[in-house]
Amino acid sequence: MTVVLSRTGAAVLAVFALVLVALGGPIPGSASAQTTDEPQFLQLDIDEVTPSAVSLTSDPVVTVTGTVTNIGDRDVEDVWVRLQRAQAIADSATLRSALTLDQAGFDTVGEFEVVSDRLGQGEREKFTLDLPLRSDLVPSLNITAPGVYPLLVNVNGVPEYGGQARLDDARFLLPVLGVPAADEVSTDESTDTSGPTSLGETSAEAGRKDFPAVPPERSTPVPTTVLWPLADRPRIAAGVPGSATEPVRLVDDDLATSLAEGRLDGLLRVAEDAVENEEQVANAMCLAIDPDLLVTVANMTRNYLVVADPADPTGDAHPGTGTDAAIAWLERLRTLSAQMCTTSVPYAQVDLTALAETGSASLIESALDSPTEIIDSTLGISSVASVIWPDSGVLTEKAGAMIAANGPATALLADDAVQKADPSAAVVRISGVDGLTAGLFDSAAGAALAAMGDEPQTPSYVPDSSRYTLTDDSTTARLQDALGAIAWPALNSSSESAPSAGPNSVVLAPPQVWSASADDAARTLSMVSTLMRSGLATVQPFQEMVSAAAATGSDPVASLLTYPEQAITDGAPASVVHEASAQMPRLDGLEDAFVEDPQAQLTPSAYTAPLRNDMLRSMTLAGRRGTDPDAAAAEAEQRATQAREAVDRMFESVTVLAPGGVFTLTSEQSPLLLVARNDLPVGITVRLHVDVPSAMDITDIGPTQLPPRGSRTLTVPAEISDSRKIEVEFALTTESGLPLGSPTQVTVRSNAYGQVLAIVTGCAGALLLFLAGRRLLHRFRGEPDPADEGYGEQ
Repeated sequence: MTVVLSRTGAAVLAVFALVLVALGGPIPGSASAQTTDEPQFLQLDIDEVTPSAVSLTSDPVVTVTGTVTNIGDRDVEDVWVRLQRAQAIADSATLRSALTLDQAGFDTVGEFEVVSDRLGQGEREKFTLDLPLRSDLVPSLNITAPGVYPLLVNVNGVPEYGGQARLDDARFLLPVLGVPAADEVSTDESTDTSGPTSLGETSAEAGRKDFPAVPPERSTPVPTTVLWPLADRPRIAAGVPGSATEPVRLVDDDLATSLAEGRLDGLLRVAEDAVENEEQVANAMCLAIDPDLLVTVANMTRNYLVVADPADPTGDAHPGTGTDAAIAWLERLRTLSAQMCTTSVPYAQVDLTALAETGSASLIESALDSPTEIIDSTLGISSVASVIWPDSGVLTEKAGAMIAANGPATALLADDAVQKADPSAAVVRISGVDGLTAGLFDSAAGAALAAMGDEPQTPSYVPDSSRYTLTDDSTTARLQDALGAIAWPALNSSSESAPSAGPNSVVLAPPQVWSASADDAARTLSMVSTLMRSGLATVQPFQEMVSAAAATGSDPVASLLTYPEQAITDGAPASVVHEASAQMPRLDGLEDAFVEDPQAQLTPSAYTAPLRNDMLRSMTLAGRRGTDPDAAAAEAEQRATQAREAVDRMFESVTVLAPGGVFTLTSEQSPLLLVARNDLPVGITVRLHVDVPSAMDITDIGPTQLPPRGSRTLTVPAEISDSRKIEVEFALTTESGLPLGSPTQVTVRSNAYGQVLAIVTGCAGALLLFLAGRRLLHRFRGEPDPADEGYGEQ
């Protein structure tokens, strides 16, 4: 069962407040975490944190700006806010759970600042909080060493008919890469600053306190790799087979915007800027491209259509508007991929656990083997082809065995998706799956990166204790969490085996469909760049990480895969997996029956590929961990149904036609004439299956090729030994026995008499021979034939 915690600050129930007032009891200044059924009065959002990451050159004061909004059903008086800090994160596992701490855990506090004397319903008010990092004279954050610190902004107020209470809070991480130097001078009016002190200093100098800079430990910079995903949810309309002339159909035209000035444009632009201006960062990056996105964009570079109703993929459609954007984006991607590491992800971010359950060899090949070919042929490059990155970040043993079925393979998994013998290991050999090794990415950073943007998600590998409602936080707060998670390994790297030590290398892996804005994505790379420039991190090319993982294949120490229950909840719906398992043998059998024509524009594989890809798209994990997983599941089921209906139509398009009237055979061995029709755009080899009674014998005519969108007359030798009417059923099948079209019932009537006619004819012939022989005998003896008596007298 999934546990979701609320990070919204606790609101005091109005009824509870009234009871306390009536009883004369004290009204607490803060409350424990609220439950989801409590009313909310105020909402606090973080708008900006300055500096977003503290460094040796930063201002020694942290400034937080935000907004308080009255979202309740009554006015709130005496709205105050203050900034609080918890202890530095000591273990990567608490990078997420520290954000769910009770307010009491944030025990370093600043002073309350007034936001508003009265905030009416629907009103909002801005605020700014300033707190020095260190001070002996005024409240401060008391940060004396580098680290990653959880911060909290707390808002108190007095709702009408209630008492003072903590009405909301907002939490975020503050990475401190180094504590800057600072000094402060006492402003105490009782201090005489006019004369020298006994030590020869002036009183003003005696009131000055210097705080020297505190640099980070740089002895063990952490090797860092950054995956840069370019993926999207499936957009091609389902249930439409391939065509040599028809334009591709999309379910919507959202990609036109995304490629021109939206999410995918921004992610590509940030990567381009890194190549141009940040050589170290670019060398640490690797583009991870979904081949389904690439196929879609490539089709958009030509004329394409957008369906009016995704539930009717073959119905009305209008021309798409993103052709120019697709051409420009794809050309930019070709240029960029030629300059930096590029790899592929499984087709359409398919659920590898579900894929393994189907057991379909052709589906597995399309999902895991074809992506590299698609990437390389479309972009004109040689991509890194020796690693599989499941979108969920986790694997079952069955899925692992599927990956390694054709030889040693490497998977890229979350570091908590395996039980590691060595806590600091970044590459491991997987126990129980021959030939499978794994490179591990930072799960805490991955979770924080997944929470960024306007469509935040919680990865399946995040434990229940660290799951909470992401939309309770502002995008700024979630960006801060990501910056802190990125910085933590570099600030805690160590060659010693200690619980607080970071891994010996770090892979940063956002979700494959990453909703971060261009600005926020650029700030994550800026953090990586800062870590490298400050000596806290070094470049680890993706290829080196993959090679290191592959080299662990002979490691005597192995790690066990762990598969969280949440991954089952987040996985492809069981109905979709069942549909794919049922339809793939039919589609494969049909493709095997198609005729390969070197002169034809449309090949059998090109014709069936879209439907095979539809099966993969129906098992996508895109959207399954977002804010509306039910809608994603419904879309997957609709896609699977449409693919099945398309396969059904393909089978029904090859059939034998019923002749009009009744077949009349003029002899017992007259042939039957039938017409087999193929409405598909590719040729197909069929066999005629006949269901006849014992009185009729049909000769097998063997395999027959039907031309594309054409028909052929079938001459079927038949032998019948009865003159009655006979009902015969004809049907077409593939050579493997898959039924095509619908059976046809034919009534056959023969004029042949069969055995009765033979007996009658034989008896008549025998009688004739007998009579002729008798006459000849009488003539030979010279005797008159008794049969001639009286003949001459008439």
